[in-house]
Order: sequence, then C-alpha cells, then structure tokens
Amino acid sequence: MADFRRWFTVLAVMALTVGLASAQVGIGGSNGGSPFTCAVQNVTVTPNLRSEGFAEQTGDIVLVCTGGSPLAVGTVIPTVDITVYYNVTAVTSRLLTSINGTSGMNASEALLLIDEPNGGNLNSQSGYGPLLPQMLCNYPATGAGPNGCPQVVGTALVNGNYFPGVPILSGTSLTGGTPGPNMYAGVVGGSSVTFNGIPVLPPATAGFSRVYRITNVRVNANGLGSASGPGQINASISISGATSLPIQNPNPIVAYVTRGLNSSVTGAVGFTQCVGPSVAFAGILNFQENFDTAFKTRIDASKTPAITSNVQAPGGLIQNIPGNPYNAESNFVANGQNQSSIGGSAATVTSGSFTAGLADYGTRLKAVFSNVPTGATVYVSTTNVVTGNNALSTTGAVVNPASPTTATSYAVLLMTGAEGTSDGTAGVTPAVFTNTFMGTNQINLFAMTSQGSPLVAVWEVLNTQPTTQETISFAVAISYTSSVTATGSFPPQGSSQIAFSFAPNPTNGAFSATNGPTTAVNTMIPRFADTSGSTGNPIGTFFTVSLCQTVLLFPYVTTVTGFDTGISIANTTTDPFGTTPQQGPCTLYWYNTGGTQPANTATGTVLTGQVLTLAASGATYAGPNFTGYMIAQCYFQLAHGFAVVTDYGAQKILSVYLALVVTTGSGKRNSYSSTNPEALNN
Repeated sequence: MADFRRWFTVLAVMALTVGLASAQVGIGGSNGGSPFTCAVQNVTVTPNLRSEGFAEQTGDIVLVCTGGSPLAVGTVIPTVDITVYYNVTAVTSRLLTSINGTSGMNASEALLLIDEPNGGNLNSQSGYGPLLPQMLCNYPATGAGPNGCPQVVGTALVNGNYFPGVPILSGTSLTGGTPGPNMYAGVVGGSSVTFNGIPVLPPATAGFSRVYRITNVRVNANGLGSASGPGQINASISISGATSLPIQNPNPIVAYVTRGLNSSVTGAVGFTQCVGPSVAFAGILNFQENFDTAFKTRIDASKTPAITSNVQAPGGLIQNIPGNPYNAESNFVANGQNQSSIGGSAATVTSGSFTAGLADYGTRLKAVFSNVPTGATVYVSTTNVVTGNNALSTTGAVVNPASPTTATSYAVLLMTGAEGTSDGTAGVTPAVFTNTFMGTNQINLFAMTSQGSPLVAVWEVLNTQPTTQETISFAVAISYTSSVTATGSFPPQGSSQIAFSFAPNPTNGAFSATNGPTTAVNTMIPRFADTSGSTGNPIGTFFTVSLCQTVLLFPYVTTVTGFDTGISIANTTTDPFGTTPQQGPCTLYWYNTGGTQPANTATGTVLTGQVLTLAASGATYAGPNFTGYMIAQCYFQLAHGFAVVTDYGAQKILSVYLALVVTTGSGKRNSYSSTNPEALNN
C-alpha cells in the first residue's frame, strides 16, 4: 500500500482500567468482518498537572482497535510510525542513552505497549495479550521494521500452549514460534515523541481487540495554568507507514494544568534585640496542596505499610500493571519485576542508574530563609507536625508517628544539600537533630546555622492521601544571644523572610534554569520552576526583631523666664535579678504649646545603671521660653523618668513628678486598649 500521513487528535488520560473485561485482548482472528478501526478508550479521569512542574506525567493514551481482515500465516506484519505531538514547549520524558546496550538515539522512558502485557496478572482483561510478559524491542529507531525486530503471523508457543494467528518473531517456527516484542521505546524530539515500527495486526475476529497504550510521557507544564483557571494540554497523533491505522473521536483534552502549591506562615512570633531566647517557637510553615494529588510519594505507597516504609528504596518494586493508577511521582516502572521469560528481550528498560518510569524521589517541599542575622540559629522540625492552633505548646502540636502508615501524611527533612540528590536504593539519610523542645510533646529540631545564608530546608513526602487536599506543616524555632555594645545591638532591627516552593528547583543549584524545561539525560525527575513569591506562595515573615525601647511622657515642661525644668532618665537594666544589661541613646521630642517647636534632641549613650540628667532650658534641649511637654524614646528597656519644675534656685516653688510610661513605641497611641493605658508603671 502507498505511504500516507494522517493527523488525529487523541486523548491522553490516566486510564483506571482499559475497560475490556468482555473482550479478548491481543489475538488475530481467521474471519474477516467489520472494518479495522481504532478509538480512544473512554475514561472518566483526566489528570491534574502542576503548573510548577517541568516533568509532569500526562495520562496514558489508550487506543482500542477492532475488526479488519486477517493476514495469512507467514505474512510479515506491516508497521507504522506513531508520533504524538503535545501543545507544550517540550516533552521531558527522561532520555536513556542506551537500551540494553543498543544505541537509542533520543530513546526515552516513554513506552508503547501492545495488548496490555503483564504475565496474566491483569484481572480486568483476558486473552493472549495480557497473558504475555512485557518484552522490549531493542531497536527504537526501527522497531519491528527491517533491521529491527520484525514479526510475522504464526502460532506462538507459550508455557506449553499454542496460540494461532498471533505476532511471532521472524525466523522462529511458524507452528510454535517466539511471541513478538510488545513494548517499544519512544524517541523524543521537541514537543513530540515517536514510536517507530509499531506492528499492526488487525484482531479480525468479532469480540477480540488490539490495544495500544502509550505511557510514561512527561511534559513541561510550567506556566500553563493561571490564577483565572486551569490550562489544558491536548495531544495530536500522526500515523505514517505502509498500512492504515484509522482512529476515531479526535479533539479530546489531554490533561488540566493548575498551580499545585499554596503556602503560608502562621503563628509567627516577634522578638526583641535585647533578650535572646535559648530556643523559642517562631512559626509554622504550611505547605498546602491546591488539588488532591499535588503531593506524591516516589513510588506507590497506597497499598501496604510495608511499601510505605520503603517508599524511597524501591528494590523489588512491582509497578508495571498497564493502566493502574499509582498516584506517585513514578509511573509505569519497566524494571522487569514479576515477569517470566518466554524468549525475546527482557522487560527491563534502563540506562546506567536510570529505569524507565522510575522517578528519583517523591515530592519535595522547600523553604528558603533569608535575611537571618549572622549568629542567629534557625531550627526546623525533622518531620511534619500536627497543630490545631498554629502555635506550639505541650498540647498545641504533636509530631507525626515515627513510623508512617497509609493513614497519615508524612514528610522527613533531608540532609543539607540533598535537594536534588536521588534517593537511590539507600533512602533519604535522616537529618541530625536536637532533642530539646516543648516538653511532653517533644519535637525534633535541626539547627541550620552551619548552612550559611540563605538557609535552605527541604523535606520529602513519604506518605500522602491522594483523595484529600492536604496541608503538611513544619515547626520553626529561633535562638540567638543578644549583644548590646556602644556601636549597636544584636540582632539588628528588621525581619527575616521565608520563600516556599516545590523542590528541586534552580535556586539552590540542583539544575540550571536553562535545562530545567528540556529533555536531559541526567536531569532529575520531578523538577520544578521556582515559584516562590508568586500567587499562592507569597514571601512570608517568620522572624521579626523589634527595638528594645522605653517611651516616657513628661506631661509638663517649662522654661519661661524665672523657671526651669530638670529632667532625669535612669537606665535600670542593672539589678540583682539577672536582667540582661542594655544601653543606648534617647531621642527627646519637644512640643511647645505656644511657640516654635525646638529641634529633636539626640542624647549620648545611656549606659546600664546610669542616669541621664539635663536642664530643659539648655540650648541643645528646649531652650528658653518653652512651655509644653516632652516625649523621650530611649533605646533600652526599663527606663524610668523624673522631672522637677522650679523657679531659679528653688526658692519659692518646687514641683516633682514621675514620667508616664507609654505602653509601646509603635502604633497610634489613640488605638491603645482601655485595659492597657499609659501609666506610671514604676
């Protein structure tokens, strides 16, 4: 037949089942009948992809074919090239530099399976195809075409049973040959993936079907979703070859794309310069899913606690049932597990340390702390905490179980610098932690000071609930030693910030921003853009340092002719009770009720245990002919004031009073609570 090229749009979906329980899968019939047609399998689930992601899993493309005319025994089975195009910037399925030792061009982990093979372990289907193990064709450039793994129509011998009219390897016996390979690696190029040399044998007999499943296709979904609504991905399929593969029902949706993460800081606590806590609670970091499946474990963790506890060490992993929903960062893992060999190639699709379909780790959650003063220590909890009041207390927060179960959300802190490190087979190394917090509900904390600035904490999700929109929270604590010198106080006044995102992303050097959205042999899966500070993930404040200060109000000061006001301010931070000594200057604000306002006065440093004294009539203070009041803002705690109003020489008039202590030096004074008025407080 003449070569031709046809374009069709097909739906890529996460098929829960192929839905062919009433049909026999994967055999050629002997009777001609209805025309040979293929249709996208109708399913009800379209996957949500994270708009932050560079390597997001699309749903499987499942084509179910029926009818056609039989081919004679010994006939070479014709092939087609199937190319799937996605409306994205790139297909990012991992490239495998070689497949079983054979050069793979741009061969990738994307796979095409014929007739749902899995050694008879698929309960929802029956027939010859599901009976077979998964057998890889080692020639991604040619597939079942010439110089590849060509197939002919014959009778296959499987476990002592004969199956007529099926694909067998060319060159083997027509009456008891080796089944032909049923798994093909896709070649990635830009926004498409091509499966070369796919054999097309019509099932012919009524009641029989041939199924083509395309799985493990990852795409760059970054930026496709928006605040106004989810984006969507479509796929188009192109068929070229020496035979026809007609496909019905074009124009479906491939997947939806929306933001995966919302984040916030709650319960943040402020601190002062002059009192340094040993270890004090500083806030709760909240990572919330924007949809139910945004957080994923590395491999399927939904079946048994045994799998859950080994979620990062997938030795012996069986995750290769076609169409099964795994709710994990890994999809269909072609590692050869749970398979028997009946000839042909093994079912393992690997390249070096990489296996087709196997992600490097589960979802990782990243917090970047900036503007933390040198000398301050930030602590983060080594696992997530459960809190009902956004604060830590002996009853307000508890640690999740040390041994996670399938009923709990669970995440663990990675070691420093492990943001882009693969779990491999050894699992994540537990972080070193301190063991000194919150009494009976002890929370294990890790001190991050040694990391330098900024500080980066990354946790990996070890267990998640795919039917629940989860919030995974971590505790933050702070400690510092206050220091007061003639040149200033430590820590400096101001705020420290925290940025939230998925990990790994380019900000900590796990990979470059250039190769993040492209297909790369050694770039990790999953990987994300840095979306901290964007919608849903604002930069939060977790450590605010305020001035140590006392504000004093002297309500009557006069320097009219013949009178003066003497003022004293005592720094009482030296005492027998262990109070932290402080020192600092005062700023005097003069308010003349009947004349020109004098300039504000900056005093020298008032040392701890000393008393500042002055006469208001001095040229650098209120000066002569002043009547009004004065507010003193002193940059140390526990300041107390005293004023004496008298005539010169104190011969006839003498009035003495204590300054009022203003409740706080910030905010509007007329917004103070009636239960917290200005008072002597001496």
